[in-house]
This record gives sequence, C-alpha cells and structure tokens, in this order.
Amino acid sequence: MSEANFPKRLTEGYESFLGGRFGRERQRFEELAERGQNPQILLVGCCDSRVSPELIFDAGPGEMFVLRNVANLVPPYQPNDDYHGTSAAIEFAVMALKVKHIVVMGHAHCGGVKAYAELQNDPYMRPLAPGDFIGGWIKLMAPAAESLGPPTEPLREWSERLALESVKLSLQNLRTFPYVGTLEARGWLTLHGAYFGVAGGELLALDESDGVFRQVAPEAHQDALGRAPRF
Repeated sequence: MSEANFPKRLTEGYESFLGGRFGRERQRFEELAERGQNPQILLVGCCDSRVSPELIFDAGPGEMFVLRNVANLVPPYQPNDDYHGTSAAIEFAVMALKVKHIVVMGHAHCGGVKAYAELQNDPYMRPLAPGDFIGGWIKLMAPAAESLGPPTEPLREWSERLALESVKLSLQNLRTFPYVGTLEARGWLTLHGAYFGVAGGELLALDESDGVFRQVAPEAHQDALGRAPRF
C-alpha cells in the first residue's frame, strides 16, 4: 500500500503526534521498547469510537492494557477450540502482565446494547451480515436482560439499564476464569465496574456491596462542565 492510499486523517494525526506527544515522551517509549510493558490495569471497554479509555483517563503509553470489543462484554470461561480473542487478552493481562486491576467500563448510548434491546422487541430483525457475528456475540447479555425483566419504560431507558446490568454480568463472568477468582480471593487482583456518560462526561463506578453505580470525582466534573464552552 502506497502512502498516497493511507487515510489522510491518520497521516495528519501521526504528524501531530510526532510534533507533540512523541517528542515529550520519547524516553518513555524507548524504555517501554527496551524493558517491555508493565501496566497495572486491564480495561475492558467498548469499540465505540466515542469512548477512548486512554483519552478519558489521560493515560500515557504503557499505563493501561486496553481490550475493546462490541458492548464491552466478557464471556464466561469456556476452554474449547473456538476462537477466544477476549478471553486470550484477559489471560495474557492477568497471567503474563500480572495486572492488579481489571475495569469493565460500559457507556451511554451503546450501539451493541441498543441492538440487543431492539432484537428483544423485534425478534424478526435482520442481521447486518449473513454470519451475524454481532447477533451471536451480544446474546452474552441475555442473563443481564433476564435479571431486569421485560421493558416497562421506553426502550432507550431500558437499554441504559441493560448497559449497567451487563457490566455487572461481565464481572461475574470474569470470576469464572479460575486464575481471576483465585487472585481476587488472595487480594492480588481487584475487579471494578464503571460507566461513562458520552454527552456529559460523567464517570460512574460500581459499588458491588450494594450494586449501585456512583459518580467518580463529582466536584471535578462540575468544575469541568462550568469551564467547558457551549456552542
């Protein structure tokens, strides 16, 4: 592929990176290349282009091991001959990199969650493609949906509740991985649930003692809203 065929936006972004962050953090990149990565956090997030974990958490190179898939789902532990990209990434982060924290972060207006909610409302919806990989994947949310019961409110509101519930389900599924459960029981690994509001920028963290998501850094969030220009 010639340079002329490479997306212009990416070339421009790379040039900006070279002229800014790369220059400021070149030593850090060299150290990472020489010593390898040693992130303390595995973050399981959504592929959604509006929800970049490195941007949200102002993370530098090598700080987080980020795993992104449709609807930030974690499947249950199921060792077989299927392809397990998500499970492989979890295994690598926990067993090879020895991360100390795993964060499952959902977000508002998630397309994968919306697709599942609409599928329950209209089971005759056509898949996007013949293989229907998305349809098979988002069925992982079924136990979360069953725990909520049928929608009694507008589908959009039910979808947001499902997004929160699916984060809890992914944490449960994480604990079916033997090494995750063992390390958590020994206090060497901590699991967290989180939820990001795309429009308002608020971050919620799950308190598993009562199952409630509560806002992180509310005062800083309010200050940021006050400083942000409105157009």
